[in-house]
Amino acid sequence: MERSEFLKYFGTGLLVCTGCSLVSCGNNDDPTPSGVDFTLDLTLPENSSLQSAGGSVSKDGVIVDRISSNEFTALSRACTHEGTNVNYRSTQQDFLCPNHGSVFDKNGSVKTGPATKVLFKYNTELTGNSLRVFS
Repeated sequence: MERSEFLKYFGTGLLVCTGCSLVSCGNNDDPTPSGVDFTLDLTLPENSSLQSAGGSVSKDGVIVDRISSNEFTALSRACTHEGTNVNYRSTQQDFLCPNHGSVFDKNGSVKTGPATKVLFKYNTELTGNSLRVFS
């Protein structure tokens, strides 16, 4: 095989292969954890941040936050754009994806893209010092 033939075939194959990976920058897989049902003991050290407003913990792909003295929210942690873990910002009471800047409100709705799909919101139920998070 001549050098020019090799480069011709190699270059074409590389271009086709590269083009396949550039089809979309979004992640089409649904990162939402299903069948979620767990309880957090708020007296344990690993959950102590939930004892006051603004605190958050993550468990099993869910981010749980204490919005106020009597309000909790639990959302799927993976950004719906590309799956990066979102972080709770207590002063804004929203969730920021550090990868591309998507912002979600405390109910999981998109405030700022590039994400276009909401974060799944789970139910929460506080009984004494136990916070149940479930689908």
